[in-house]
Amino acid sequence: MNSDGIERALKRMAREIVERARGGELAIVGIRRGGVHLAERLRRDLEEATGQELPLGTLDIALYRDDLSERASAPVVGPTDIRFSVTGKTIVLVDDVLYTGRTVRAALDELVDFGRPRRVLLAVLVDRGGRELPIAPDMVGARLEVPEAEQVEVQLVEAGAAEDQVIVKPRGNA
Repeated sequence: MNSDGIERALKRMAREIVERARGGELAIVGIRRGGVHLAERLRRDLEEATGQELPLGTLDIALYRDDLSERASAPVVGPTDIRFSVTGKTIVLVDDVLYTGRTVRAALDELVDFGRPRRVLLAVLVDRGGRELPIAPDMVGARLEVPEAEQVEVQLVEAGAAEDQVIVKPRGNA
């Protein structure tokens, strides 16, 4: 997926969100790291479609992971930044790649610490399959069947990439 494909996918996802969230007060929350820049872009597209300014927040799920006790090193915790009430809102939770579902589970656990959303919609740029938990996206940019030995990487210019792209490569390669 190249830059044009990513932009088309985000615009399509924004239209789907507007359709699904009719009558609800929307807010966008990106999951740190990969979902933050996508959430910012999606917010822009949603504001263009709705004519409304939408709240934007970020979640760092490092302390909510279910594998903390298995990790040898202490987690690197980034900032969570939600400066609005999530209670009663339709929250669009955004991430770059959906794989096992564990990141989304951790994000949901953290999100409810901020209140009780009316509804949570999950928007991911890439669904690569391989779920370990019963979690499914509401909006998807692209669905790929990727073997376990490979990884999907979303590279965005906001994160320092030369160009926007989605690549599949063998696990462990930089």
